[in-house]
Amino acid sequence: MSWTTHGTPLGPLRLEASPDGLGRVAFDAPAPAGDPEPTHPVLAAAAGQIDEYLADSRTRFDLPLAPAGTPFQRAVWDAVAAMPYGATASYLDIARAIGRPDRVRAVGAAIAANPLLLVVPCHRVVGSDGALVGYAGGLHRKRQLLELEAGARQGALL
Repeated sequence: MSWTTHGTPLGPLRLEASPDGLGRVAFDAPAPAGDPEPTHPVLAAAAGQIDEYLADSRTRFDLPLAPAGTPFQRAVWDAVAAMPYGATASYLDIARAIGRPDRVRAVGAAIAANPLLLVVPCHRVVGSDGALVGYAGGLHRKRQLLELEAGARQGALL
């Protein structure tokens, strides 16, 4: 596993990649063992694309992704990753999108376990009433990310 820490206006991000692709993007995460590799191609590309996103000049990420998760989690993360820039959806919307409207709580747990913050934009998932709920990066960051995307907001995705 290769890793680096990348500074952003929202705070430091830890980026991790395997030979298969980007595996983790996390705020305020402790550094793993070993030396950082900021020039690793996937990590360098991720850092650059995250900078572009935060500068409001990128709306989609184009990176090889390799998050560790169950098939159900991956289905949830794929649905979240498909959400357009500026859109929001509820946990129920995501559950319906994956054909499992009976699994809203499991969808919430999968979103909470999302290892690819920003890249798999779980900050776009809100409560059924539009309220800001849970975000591993902190609600203050979720609010800032949604404000960044507010200019493109076109309503709910699903």
